[in-house]
Amino acid sequence: MNITQDEGIRIISGFTQLAPVDAGEFSQIDIQGMMKFNTSQYDINGLGNLSVMTSGMAGMHMLSVVITPFEKNMPLLSIDYIINKEYVKAIVEFYDLVADKNTAEYSGVLDAVKGLESRYSGLEDIVTERTWHNDLMTVSLHKTGKTADEQFEKLFCDTLRCYMEMASELPVLSADEKAEKLALTLEYTDSLISKGGVSTDVFKKVLGEEKTKKFFGKVFFGTESRK
Repeated sequence: MNITQDEGIRIISGFTQLAPVDAGEFSQIDIQGMMKFNTSQYDINGLGNLSVMTSGMAGMHMLSVVITPFEKNMPLLSIDYIINKEYVKAIVEFYDLVADKNTAEYSGVLDAVKGLESRYSGLEDIVTERTWHNDLMTVSLHKTGKTADEQFEKLFCDTLRCYMEMASELPVLSADEKAEKLALTLEYTDSLISKGGVSTDVFKKVLGEEKTKKFFGKVFFGTESRK
């Protein structure tokens, strides 16, 4: 898992500069004494915020990556990569936090990430329940398989590479466009707090609602520094 994390950082760094950001009090989050999450945060030059969370306990390892774009018209990207003794899972979700999904530029981005769906269609799908934010996802991959399946590490790396390739081709947004993108992102993150989500509910239970909102704003999505 550490090798996969390092490769992901290397892929992103190959496209633009990454500047570490101090995650402060959220550098380590203890989930009810059962699991500890180590959190790293970066500023992706010319794009937005990167948060990386890792956790390991007996027989289980988890790597979560979130790229929140503020400076280009890209979807928010969330990847959860989980390995235990019995299976491996990859949850890849692209959230359309953009003002207009029908522009030629954004259609090109969606076509590229839809290629990931096609490329990894042979992997077993995870059946998930519909939630309030499903309408924000044009593309998502929820996959599972055997622990030793190297396709999952490849999916993780290919997703980041595809994302950064498309981001590198887009122009930087104007000041007004950045403000509009931030507003859409804040609407989504605020809704996570009020309406909930699988991981959000865990954080709210452990940290409380206000501290979870602080964690989301300062580190996980990095919206606070963009206001």
